[in-house]
Amino acid sequence: MKVAEYGRTGPRVVLLHGGPGAPGYLRPVAEQLSRDFRVLEPWQRPSGGEPLSVARHVEDLDRLVSRFAPSRPALAGHSWGAMLALAYAAAHPDKVAALLLIACGTFDPASRRRLQDTLEKRTGSRLRRRLSALRARSLDPDREMAEMARLTLPLYCHGPLAADLPIGQCDARAHRESWRDMLRLQDEGVYPDAFAAITAPILMLHGAGDPHPGRMIRDNLAPYLPQLEYHEWDRCGHYPWLEAAVRDDFFARSAGWLTRRLGRPEEEAS
Repeated sequence: MKVAEYGRTGPRVVLLHGGPGAPGYLRPVAEQLSRDFRVLEPWQRPSGGEPLSVARHVEDLDRLVSRFAPSRPALAGHSWGAMLALAYAAAHPDKVAALLLIACGTFDPASRRRLQDTLEKRTGSRLRRRLSALRARSLDPDREMAEMARLTLPLYCHGPLAADLPIGQCDARAHRESWRDMLRLQDEGVYPDAFAAITAPILMLHGAGDPHPGRMIRDNLAPYLPQLEYHEWDRCGHYPWLEAAVRDDFFARSAGWLTRRLGRPEEEAS
């Protein structure tokens, strides 16, 4: 894995991107958190060779986390990255100090139906035409995934936005394979049941304007994670650090909670 590093002092935080298959867009979050923490942002394994799986991503992440033993890092994940953080903590509950779940993805069919219904209602005729034209162009799948993300970004946001989402390279095959395996594990009853093994404190941050239904996702996870804390902003979508109304509170709340769970930032060798 490529690993981007930010900050030279403080407790360690591993920042997990979403997509899956969409690395790089969390750089603004990593830079802000690096004021208080040493942040590592792994670019999850790309497609190629054998199909990707949740187990493969968890194994890759374990190699990175194990470098820090006995100093356990916190995991902070966005969307799919929050789901991966939970999967990792369930497999290795003794290696994680805390979990920060930002706009976590879905773990049940009802939440996914609500997500799709919300996106459908928000998609106007003009956007439908643009999406149809994009599909008709028969682009390279990775480029199409990136263009799709740009076109549909407003559906996921409350706005006005304080910044743009830096959409970089996308890996459509990695997205398809990783998500397919996550759905398989849910269908087989592995998740969210396995999350009962997690002992670390957990904070879930969500926007009321996120098409991912935060309260439904929280309620689905709560029976397995009694330690789960939940905070929701009214004027916020799927990317809290982009939303002008909550951006400052998102960073303050995230850093404050992580500091309380990890301890005060301390000088460490780089």
